[in-house]
Amino acid sequence: MKLISKYFNLLIITLLITSCSSDDSVSIDEQKPTISINYSEGFPQACEQLVKGETYIFKAQLTDNKALASYSLDLHNNFDHHTHDDQGEVCDLEPIKDAINPLIYMENFNIEGGLTTYEINISITIPDDIDTGDYHCSYSVTDETGWQSRTSVDIKIVE
Repeated sequence: MKLISKYFNLLIITLLITSCSSDDSVSIDEQKPTISINYSEGFPQACEQLVKGETYIFKAQLTDNKALASYSLDLHNNFDHHTHDDQGEVCDLEPIKDAINPLIYMENFNIEGGLTTYEINISITIPDDIDTGDYHCSYSVTDETGWQSRTSVDIKIVE
């Protein structure tokens, strides 16, 4: 019995030692994807005024070091003057008010094919029957390993 136990322990130790690897070839993605609207066709820019009934092409450039997975666009009112931690420029705001019929647009999209760059290109017509005033336009992007980035800008919807 002692002999079996001795060989069993030796087998376990051998398995533990051989299962460890010093191969460091597995690379871990430690970089978040990026979003930029700071280029000539990026839209909307901070403090942009959008007119009810008009159609706009929302554009942003996405990049990642490995592979992009998905993105989203979120348009929502800022009638309460809330902020997002990723806003760069602050625009003049109208007085705080209650929303009656605000524009709410939230859509998620997949990016297929393991692309490392992608340009968002979404056409949206601003409805005629929504509240005018201060809004936020927020883009977010997620890469295939789960890292996420976002950016938001203040916009205004006018008559």
